[in-house]
Amino acid sequence: MDAFGGVYEGQSVKCAARGIFRVQGVSPAAGDLVRVECDDVAEPVIAEIHERRNFLVRPPLANLDVVVFVNSTAQPSVNRFILDKLIAIADSKDILPVVVFTKIDLENAGDLPQTYRAIGIPVCTVDNTTGEGAESVRDFIKGKTAAFIGNSGVGKSSLLNVLYPDLELDTAHISKKLGRGRHTTRQVELYKKDGGYIADPPGFSTVDTERYVRLPKEELPAAFREFREFLGECAFSNCAHVKEKGCAVRAAVEAGKIAESRYGSYLRMFEEAGKINDWEVKGGK
Repeated sequence: MDAFGGVYEGQSVKCAARGIFRVQGVSPAAGDLVRVECDDVAEPVIAEIHERRNFLVRPPLANLDVVVFVNSTAQPSVNRFILDKLIAIADSKDILPVVVFTKIDLENAGDLPQTYRAIGIPVCTVDNTTGEGAESVRDFIKGKTAAFIGNSGVGKSSLLNVLYPDLELDTAHISKKLGRGRHTTRQVELYKKDGGYIADPPGFSTVDTERYVRLPKEELPAAFREFREFLGECAFSNCAHVKEKGCAVRAAVEAGKIAESRYGSYLRMFEEAGKINDWEVKGGK
């Protein structure tokens, strides 16, 4: 189902949502499976939202199989912390994260691809001038419900246009003053492609991510997939993996088994989580 403001449009039925959802604090989202009630008099309405396998608050998307995180190696450059934060959210919700580095014709991706491949995350690199490498993305999204997510100006719409030329998505130049592109996508929309569905949500800014991407402290360690094999080996069962003695995670970092950049992202997220109120976590999950 595709979402357009307060109206929701499926393959052949355009309808509004029942007012009860507003009372319940629930809104239909792109990707939701719903029950629609129709009659010959009233406008069709969404009467029920079926249980979701997963849900992202921003962008509002439900029942995803894959999230493709699009990053630019040139301007705007990769923010490792934001990328690690987004990957942690995907892993916590059992959504496959795929990392794509664009604009490699302008700037080499350096050690970034290996950092994420080493922990089992699929990585693709794309030349924006030739489109070389774009087809490798298709292998991970065929037959799936997948969202392409990235900071404004990273080449997300350009990548989708290479994969699916008929989409003819708008693209925009980077603002030299702001170091990012303007938002060319204004809504969350699903496109039926390759036996599945593709979502092209609006580009985000760092501010968006700080406000909406949140995990409580107790869920953070397991959200970093390379931590998992060490979690039961710490000296203390309630180890936070920050400064405790006998921490197996910290020992793995020192031994080079966990990348320092990833561990640094964990520490920042752990610190942030301590500043979040319970009601904010519930709203951001």
